[in-house]
Amino acid sequence: MSTRPRRPAKPYRRPRKDPVRILAFEALRAVDERDAYANLVLPPLLAKAREQGDFDSRDAALATELVYGTLRWQGTYDAIIAACVDRPLREVDPPVLDVLALGAHQLLGTRIPTHAAVSASVELARVVLGDGRAKFVNAVLRRITADGLDLDGWLDRVAPPYDEDAEEHLAVRHGHPRWIVSALWDALGGGRAGMEELLTADNERPEVTLVARPGRSEPAELLAAGGVPGRWSPYAVRLTEGGEPGAVEAVREGRAGVQDEGSQLVALALAAAPLDGGPDRRWLDVCAGPGGKAALLGAVAAGRGAALTAAEKQPHRARLVGRALAGNPGPYQVVAADGTRPAWRPGTFDRVLADVPCTGLGALRRRPEARWRRRPEDLERFAPLQRGLLERALEAVRVGGVVGYATCSPHLAETRAVVDDVRRRHPGTELLDARPLFEGVAALGDGPDVQLWPHLHGTDAMYLALLRRTA
Repeated sequence: MSTRPRRPAKPYRRPRKDPVRILAFEALRAVDERDAYANLVLPPLLAKAREQGDFDSRDAALATELVYGTLRWQGTYDAIIAACVDRPLREVDPPVLDVLALGAHQLLGTRIPTHAAVSASVELARVVLGDGRAKFVNAVLRRITADGLDLDGWLDRVAPPYDEDAEEHLAVRHGHPRWIVSALWDALGGGRAGMEELLTADNERPEVTLVARPGRSEPAELLAAGGVPGRWSPYAVRLTEGGEPGAVEAVREGRAGVQDEGSQLVALALAAAPLDGGPDRRWLDVCAGPGGKAALLGAVAAGRGAALTAAEKQPHRARLVGRALAGNPGPYQVVAADGTRPAWRPGTFDRVLADVPCTGLGALRRRPEARWRRRPEDLERFAPLQRGLLERALEAVRVGGVVGYATCSPHLAETRAVVDDVRRRHPGTELLDARPLFEGVAALGDGPDVQLWPHLHGTDAMYLALLRRTA
């Protein structure tokens, strides 16, 4: 029997709480559990952390990068993690996967040193998961680092060759679901040209773009606040170097707003579309929430002596529209109304905007989590609503008036398929060439409709078709 004394056990060490990574984990859990959007979840979490004195600007920047980077590359990191665990990912608890994905992003998507990324992730796991599951996290992350592979090295390992399965190759290498890759490919017209550039642009963090609402503010005022001119819209100003919109006085006062330049161009194109005789006094935004396009349309309408009616089905979103339009220099009306069950008489309006609900595949830069949340069956759910809204919009406009059908999605099932289908049932319409109304904008395709692209125009992938009612 051995008489060697037993080595004393190491004293238990409490895990170190890292407020940056705990906040990032909380944001990811909110996105997963509540179907929340990071751009809505993250700001209040950051504000609370600042109030508690836990955060400075560098902490906020790191937390933002961890959340958005992990969401953008979720599918790719899942493929890498799957290669490092001995069970299907569906058998790994979602909170554990979130910690692993945060760790993978630090290892493969940032300049954080390997040892620091692993150590910080294991400490996070100890805090939010417990010591037992922290050991699993530690083992998986060490497998990710074992062969010294960077992200490109891992992509070469887990993505199939392009020649064998082009769609899956692009999906894994660029962090998009395969079905979205296929849809974007179709919308671009086939061929490899532009496809990788588009997927790359989807993974870039977009600049914040402001709009100076005519009659209420001028671009010069926004430029003086630290912006640079927009690329295309005369009212657009881009904030650089991580500028905060809330720090701009005109934005705080509602005289300017945050609005992607593609969204501005769509509203301005409808406002500039030629009518066939008759007055130009009554405009309608049939799906106005949350109010960005309505505020710009209302300001332009006021400058031309026209009045805007802004309709929104959901009362809480109608209130957002009201706030966006508050202070408009001309007459306007906000109504809580369903555009598929009009509260107005047919033929009432001269211009109508139908910016319809859609999958949002055109704004994946801003809402990266949407790519993993959306499913192909969502297209079937939106289809009847999109067609119904366009049909009612055509009934709402007078003969000679113009309807703008817009989506923040380039998916053909939500763009040209809807327009073509509705026009077959409503032959008294003609398609206008929208391209000349996007003054100075290049690469607009063959028309007559317009599809904007992040990689070509630096905007969300907004779509617009202009239809004039002829009978």
